[in-house]
Amino acid sequence: MSRASGVPVPTIKFYLREGLLPAGELTSPNQAHYGEAHLRRLHLIRALTDIGGLPLASVGKVVEAVEDHERPVHQLLGAAARTVDLALPDPVDSDGAVRVQARAMADELIARRGWEVKPGHPAVEALTAAMASVLSVGHGDYLDYLDEFAAAGERIAAADLAFVARRQRPEDLVERVVVATVLGDAVLAALRRLAQVDASARRYPPQAPESSSDSSSG
Repeated sequence: MSRASGVPVPTIKFYLREGLLPAGELTSPNQAHYGEAHLRRLHLIRALTDIGGLPLASVGKVVEAVEDHERPVHQLLGAAARTVDLALPDPVDSDGAVRVQARAMADELIARRGWEVKPGHPAVEALTAAMASVLSVGHGDYLDYLDEFAAAGERIAAADLAFVARRQRPEDLVERVVVATVLGDAVLAALRRLAQVDASARRYPPQAPESSSDSSSG
């Protein structure tokens, strides 16, 4: 498994001790067999830590969700998403009134879009903190485009759930939620940057340098 994954043996043993990897099938008192499921779990752990930047404690919660087969699907997917939810951004200094204004905007957006989201959801808190920071630095008109951002989020969420629904086993569903949430964020951030570069070039096209014949006098 170490050769197949590129993960050092001591690291794999650590994951086994921490319960992040399930035990292999014993073939002798000091040997065990590890199959494709173990290798896939190992790749998931490395992707969450290396690309997603999750601490091992959060990865452990992901594993718990993956292995919990008793919950209804919506609760199961919600539990998986909560383990890798958005971290609250470091807020720009703002007074309580700004925070209240941002929370009201978040609540109004959720109601306007008809989203079925509980008020205490971590994503609501993350959105509130982010918008409070935007307001505090004097660029509140950025939030004029909030519904456009929300509409894009709805399309992305629909694509995420279509990806998740391609598998039916609970452990596959949970694993795919984690992939779409953690690694999907990395993909989306890169795509947004690329789209910004393209949009900037179209809105503010670079001027071609003047040729020597055009700039010469006479």
